[in-house]
Amino acid sequence: MPAPRPARRRTERVTAPATLVRLSGRDLPAPAKINLALHVTGRRTDGYHQLSSLVVFAQAGDSLSVSAAEADHFEVAGPFASALAACASADNIVLKALAAARVVAARAGHDLGPLAIRLEKHLPVASGIGGGSADAAALLRLVADALPELRPALRTIGLTLGADVPMCLDGVPSLVQGVGEQSMSLTRFPAVACLLVNPGVSVSTPAVFRALQRRSNPPMPPVPGDGFETLDGLIDYLAHTRNDLEEPAAVLAPSIATVADALQAVGARFQRMSGSGATVFGLFDSQDDAEAAAATIAASHPDWWVAATRLKPSQET
Repeated sequence: MPAPRPARRRTERVTAPATLVRLSGRDLPAPAKINLALHVTGRRTDGYHQLSSLVVFAQAGDSLSVSAAEADHFEVAGPFASALAACASADNIVLKALAAARVVAARAGHDLGPLAIRLEKHLPVASGIGGGSADAAALLRLVADALPELRPALRTIGLTLGADVPMCLDGVPSLVQGVGEQSMSLTRFPAVACLLVNPGVSVSTPAVFRALQRRSNPPMPPVPGDGFETLDGLIDYLAHTRNDLEEPAAVLAPSIATVADALQAVGARFQRMSGSGATVFGLFDSQDDAEAAAATIAASHPDWWVAATRLKPSQET
């Protein structure tokens, strides 16, 4: 008889316990995202649109505060908190960002402990300035600052939350292409006085794209290799660009054109709708000019949202 084979020893895979990461940060900025130009250059087979956009960020924005807690807790306050009151937890983009960050962290052997999150909502909802995306990006940035090696993965998973999230995570003046995931930062961009005005209406981004008549438009002209040094140079460039979503958005919300006319009347050097609307930006020579224009428009239209701010220069992150 053949000799019996020795019994195989069962080996159990030992998984190292995840490293607990306690996150904490107060007044995490979630700056407004401004599309100075936005060209729709095509449509992919999956339905997403190809874009070419010049994106910058303002000092105005929402903010988050985060602290370690015994259990996850989320609350929202601020002037536009009521707009999110009916939003279910499953639809809250900040909580989606937290869940996505936990997936990325777990893959790297980290455990993001329970968090108490407070969102101060200062930006109007569905207004074309990336409020929700900026809020999600602020949470992802907190994780990326704590675990820098995870930043590329966090940026990638951010795209599943929204096309604007990766660029908001970068948070610098950039030329953005694709559906929003391709970004090239500008070497130079000046601090520019800016006035943001929203007529108090929400515009549905899908509705704007459905109303878009032409989906294959010429891309933006090449951005100067060294970026922009002055407001005059920026305005000269913007004169050769467009926002292809402004016309269909103005059909859905005619008050967008009224806002643009109001900004021109108070001396804006350049004005245009941002994103899919309905917020319109105006560029000014000085902060004093922007604040004076804000006071004039607010007095004439007390139901509009009006915010004098500054576009962040390229050296600020």
